[in-house]
Amino acid sequence: MDNPALVDVTRGSLTESLHRGSVAICDAAGKLVCGIGNVDARVFPRSAIKAMQALPLVESGAAEALALTDAELALACASHNGEEMHANAARVMLLKAGLTEDALECGPQWPQRMEDAAKLILANETPCGLHNNCSGKHAGFLGLAKVMGVETRGYVEPFHPVQREIRLVMEQLTGDTLSEDVCGTDGCSIPTYASPLRSFARAFAAFGTGEGLELLRADAAQRLFDACINEPYMVAGADRFCTKVMEGFRGRVFVKTGAEGVFCASIPELGFGVTLKCDDGATRAAEVMMATVIETMLDLNDDESVLLDGLVNPPVLTRRGIQAGHIRPRPEFLSTLKTALN
Repeated sequence: MDNPALVDVTRGSLTESLHRGSVAICDAAGKLVCGIGNVDARVFPRSAIKAMQALPLVESGAAEALALTDAELALACASHNGEEMHANAARVMLLKAGLTEDALECGPQWPQRMEDAAKLILANETPCGLHNNCSGKHAGFLGLAKVMGVETRGYVEPFHPVQREIRLVMEQLTGDTLSEDVCGTDGCSIPTYASPLRSFARAFAAFGTGEGLELLRADAAQRLFDACINEPYMVAGADRFCTKVMEGFRGRVFVKTGAEGVFCASIPELGFGVTLKCDDGATRAAEVMMATVIETMLDLNDDESVLLDGLVNPPVLTRRGIQAGHIRPRPEFLSTLKTALN
C-alpha cells in the first residue's frame, strides 16, 4: 500500500514537491484513534525512542545512585546539537560514573551548528564522542553498566546486558517481539528494532500517562518526562523543533525526533501517543506533520497558536531570505485528522 501524500512544498503558486507518510495515534491500551497510511508497517524508530531507552537507567536506581540532574536525564533522552553545554554535560555524566569520553562508543561527530563547529576549529580541536548528538544517551548506558557491575566495553552490542535490558523494556511497552530479523544498527552503533508504527504510538501513550505500567516504571517515565519538560534545551538545543515545542507547551506535549523522518510524541491530557514517519526521510516534512497533529489535537492559547503557525507552515526561503514558497500540510491530511479527532 502506498502511503498518502501529506505535505506539499510550494514554489510560487505551484506544488514543487510532495512528501508521503503515515501517522498513528493510539491510547495506552493500543486502541488506534487515528491511522493514516500503513500504520502496521515496521519502521526503525531511531532516536525518537531515546526516552524509552533511558527507562532502565532510572527504574534500576542507577540515575539516583549517580545523582543525575534533570539536565543530565534530559541529555540521556537527547539528539542534541553538540553545543558546548551538551558536550560538557555528557562529560559530567561520565565523570559521575568514574569514566571519561574514551569509554564512549558512539563515534565522533561535528556539532550541528556552524558556530559550534567553528569554535572547535579555532581552538585547533576536532570533535570527539562528546559532540555526538547521542552522547548523553551513551553516557546513560555507561552509567547503567557501571551501577549494574558489568563490563562497559561493548555496551553497544545487542547481547550486552544494557542492550538486553533496553530490548526487554521496548518489548513490554510496544507489545511486540523484537527478534534479530527486525534488528538494524543505528547511526550511533546501538541496535535499533523495527516495530509497527502503531506499537510505538501505544508505547508513547503509556509513557506520557503511566497507564498500564507498573508503579516503578510509571514513576521512571514521569521522572524522564519531567526532566525533558524542565530542560528542553538539553533535548535538542538552539533553533530545534523539539526544544521549541516543549518550551512553548510547558508540559502539555513531549516530542522527540528521530532520523529518517520519524517523530514520536506523548499528549498526556488526551491520553494519546503519536508516531509518524515521512517515507522519504525528510525532517522538514516530518516536522510539519507533527506540528499539524499537535495543532489539530489540542485547544491552543494565543502563544501556542503563534508558535505552531510557524511550524505548520514554514516558509521556503531564497539565499537572500526572501520567501519563495511554503512547506504545508495537504488539505486531505488536515481533513482526515479533523474527522478522526473531532
